[in-house]
Amino acid sequence: MLIIGIAGGTGSGKTTVVHQIMNELPDAEVGVISQDSYYKKNSHLSYEERSHINFDHPRAIDFDLLVAHLKDLKLGNVVEQPVYSFVTHDRTDDIILTHPRKVMIVEGILILTNPELREMFDIKVYVHADSDERLIRRLKRDIAERGRDMNEVVNRYQNTLKPMHDQFIEPTKNFADIIIPNDNYNTVAIEVVRAVIKQRIH
Repeated sequence: MLIIGIAGGTGSGKTTVVHQIMNELPDAEVGVISQDSYYKKNSHLSYEERSHINFDHPRAIDFDLLVAHLKDLKLGNVVEQPVYSFVTHDRTDDIILTHPRKVMIVEGILILTNPELREMFDIKVYVHADSDERLIRRLKRDIAERGRDMNEVVNRYQNTLKPMHDQFIEPTKNFADIIIPNDNYNTVAIEVVRAVIKQRIH
C-alpha cells in the first residue's frame, strides 16, 4: 500500500489538490482519510468548553488512533473511521467504513507534525498558499458550512490559527518531498504525484 500525506495550512486548497490527484485514478484503488475525522472525543466537556479547544494544536488530534488505523489498513483490515462534527465540536456516533486500497491519501493541516505518522508516508506533499488567500477561504467556508459569524472567524484566525500555523504547520514544509503551489501553475507537481501513484498501482 502506498500512503501519501498531503498537508498545508487551513484554506490552502488541500482538498482541491486531493481531487486533482484522484481525478484520473480508479476509485477502487485510491482511498482518502481526513485528519479532521480524528479530532479527539470531547464528550466529557460542555459545549462551551469544547468551543474553546485549540483545534489547530497537534494535541487536539488523536494521532494514536490514526496511526493504528493506517497500520490496520496496511495489514488488509477494514477500519471504522470516526466522524467529527464542527457544529458540536465533538465526534458523532457515526463511522465511515474504510477499506484498504492500493493507495491511501491522508490529508490534514497537522499530519506532518507527528513523527510516527510522518514515517508512514511514502510521499509527503505540502500545499502552499498565500496567507491572505487562506484567510478569505477560511472565512467563506466557516460562515457557509460551519455556522460561524465573521467576527468569530477573524478573532480565531488572529488569536489561534495564525500563531498555530506559524508555530506548527509552516515548519513542516521542511519535511515535504513535494511542495505544490496552490495556483494555476501547480499542474506539473500534480502530474508528478499522479505519475508516481500510477507507477505503484501498475
